[in-house]
Amino acid sequence: MMKKLSKGIIISVAICFVFAMALAVTSPVLAANTADSLLWGNTETNVEAAIGLGNEDPRIIAAEIINVILGFLGIIAVVIILLGGFKWMTGGGNEDKIGEAKNLLTAGIIGLVIILASWGLAKFVIDLLYNATR
Repeated sequence: MMKKLSKGIIISVAICFVFAMALAVTSPVLAANTADSLLWGNTETNVEAAIGLGNEDPRIIAAEIINVILGFLGIIAVVIILLGGFKWMTGGGNEDKIGEAKNLLTAGIIGLVIILASWGLAKFVIDLLYNATR
């Protein structure tokens, strides 16, 4: 009973930590001032007034969304790695628990590599799109 309760507390704390970090790990994207005039043809104030939305470049919005999603996934991968390390340390020499911890560590590291590779690919593609349409 106590084991289930402590496991539930650890999972609850980890979920709260993941959500808190996902909201705190955003960074602004700096863009050139000419992007709005290139995108809207110097009519951005008319477009903004007509539709009631902002006139921010859609490429920048896409980059922000991708950064937030990949940041969230990166936090999850790090939590999986930490959970694997915790299980290994508390395994007490039990081969089954150590094997499960090794599997968690391997999955977390592979996930982190995939996330970093997809972030690099997304940044490369968005930079190419931005420079091609400047």
